[in-house]
Amino acid sequence: MNLPLFIARRINGSEDQRREVSRPAIRIATIGVAIGLAVMIVTVSVVFGFKHTIRDKVVGFGSHIQIQNWMTQQTASPAPISFSDSLYTSIQKMQGVRHVERFALTQGILKTDADFLGVGFKGIGCDYDVSFLEKNLVEGEMPKFTSEKSDYPLLISRMMADKLHLKAGDRVYAYFIGNNDVRARKFTIKGIYQTNMTQFDQTLCFTDLSVPIKLNGWFPDQCSGAEILVEDFDRIDETAQLIVEHVNRNKDKYGEIYTSQTIYDAYPHVFSWLSLLDINVWIILVLMVAVAGFTMISGLLIIILERTQMIGILKALGMRNPMVRHTFLWFAVFIIGRGLLWGNIIGIGVVLLQQYTGLIHLDPASYYVDTAPMELNIPIIVALNAATLLICLFVLIAPSFLISHIHPARSMRYE
Repeated sequence: MNLPLFIARRINGSEDQRREVSRPAIRIATIGVAIGLAVMIVTVSVVFGFKHTIRDKVVGFGSHIQIQNWMTQQTASPAPISFSDSLYTSIQKMQGVRHVERFALTQGILKTDADFLGVGFKGIGCDYDVSFLEKNLVEGEMPKFTSEKSDYPLLISRMMADKLHLKAGDRVYAYFIGNNDVRARKFTIKGIYQTNMTQFDQTLCFTDLSVPIKLNGWFPDQCSGAEILVEDFDRIDETAQLIVEHVNRNKDKYGEIYTSQTIYDAYPHVFSWLSLLDINVWIILVLMVAVAGFTMISGLLIIILERTQMIGILKALGMRNPMVRHTFLWFAVFIIGRGLLWGNIIGIGVVLLQQYTGLIHLDPASYYVDTAPMELNIPIIVALNAATLLICLFVLIAPSFLISHIHPARSMRYE
């Protein structure tokens, strides 16, 4: 039988009304642990949700890995590569690759009777994964993109539509300047998307793959490059290394050199900004654990001082100092446990409330999202609970040594 645990249970279940000081101290300690854990859960959920939401939006526009012409990364002008079916098949069979899709880029000007806007046209075919665009479609329908002859469909952003006063179903002229001439094409606005990623929303629209290829004067088997989606984002570097070994520095049939880059290389400023959020998380976690630890220390000291007579009696009956300390540490475990229970209820409740209601709104111009994204990560929550319990118990070891200075004889006269 574990005597310290038995005594701690009796103390924990005691309803002694004479303990006028320790009862509020226990409540404060419990509240401190609960608030600390709840704030940590909400903070981690917000950061995980925010990082993954922004990452998925960037990936939606640029995929995980891109294969392009080496000259494209050295100059501002687009340079084509020949992406053959055999190369497509070999990459698709690589370990870690989930999907491969071709794309082509060109620059043009959308013009209405009242205004004009310079934008980038991204041509995509029937092999392109449009799930991200469908998720962010706010008006109209998703065009059926094709790699063959085009009827000039166009998917534009809400930002473009508002600037040019366009809506789904409207027809708009686009002008393309190149080779010392200006070519005009009439597009039909099939749909409008909105991601709140200003960097992309104000510059990128989508059309059929063949449109930019013809406008750029490329051969039918050429394109700007290929985008690769990986099966596991956490192992993107491993897949990227396979592509470097098998594709990079090779030449196509026109003598163009292949090169590749990951989404981290393509948009380093975005991911550097997201990595800074980790520093804020660690600061908040340390502060909240400190709050929980200090409230537990003050609560334990008050409990020890108020139960000095009981400690003296236990020592007089032969209980040694370590066993008495273990008794009060077990009692602290019960207090921390109640705090963790309420902290989980409050923290997870807030996260679920936000997920299902979107109660907390944000300025999309500043945060790229219109509601605070929150993501529950059960392993992280379990780790937070375990870390809070262990750290609180660790900081209580030193205060528990106060028991060693309590003398049985003098404690009998302690009031």
